[in-house]
Amino acid sequence: MKTPRKRSSRRRAPVRKATQLEAKLQPSQKRAKSTFETILDVTGRLLGEVGVERLSTNMICERAGMTPPALYRWFPNKYAILAELARRMTTAQLEAVEGLWQQRADAVEAFPEAADEIAEVLKQLNKITRGRPGGIWIMRAMRAVPMLRDIRMAFRTRLAAIIRDGLRARGVHAAPEEELDIAAHLIAEAILAADEMAAEGPASDVDAIAREIGWMVELYARKRWAPLR
Repeated sequence: MKTPRKRSSRRRAPVRKATQLEAKLQPSQKRAKSTFETILDVTGRLLGEVGVERLSTNMICERAGMTPPALYRWFPNKYAILAELARRMTTAQLEAVEGLWQQRADAVEAFPEAADEIAEVLKQLNKITRGRPGGIWIMRAMRAVPMLRDIRMAFRTRLAAIIRDGLRARGVHAAPEEELDIAAHLIAEAILAADEMAAEGPASDVDAIAREIGWMVELYARKRWAPLR
């Protein structure tokens, strides 16, 4: 006769559901679009006032003059709103950088001598960061909130790809692909750090910070790749 198994006294840890980071619906009608944009605008402005931790959907509803059910029709939680803001800001930044580098694709100067290009990249990023309600807080949230880090990683990866392709187009042909990819990611990370530094200070500092990050990258590129060209 089999001895019945004793039930374990241990309780299984509850399975946590992944936080939804997508809008529930995308508006199609004019009135719905207005509501959707109001939620995003109010959230961005509140971020600048209270920061990520204190921000709540109730606070957003109160400021936007809507009920929680009205907000939850579009977004499941505050992180989905932050994710939408982050995607919009990074998409605008990438489009600006791609446009800038495309305009200069036929430039006569090679990359190791083009500090101005990196400076302009930073200025473009910073212009958009400052131009968005709560832009600096959106940037901080992407770095500090675990659920939003994938958005920042995707952003950095795309920015690094633009930089890597720019290096190739501007004369860095002999460097191995893996080496160049790592360097492009490091340059992208340095630019993002400089953007955050510039966004936290007065607007008058942006040009000086852009100039310095441009020189840093140029000196690195000249030392690293000029002999390979």
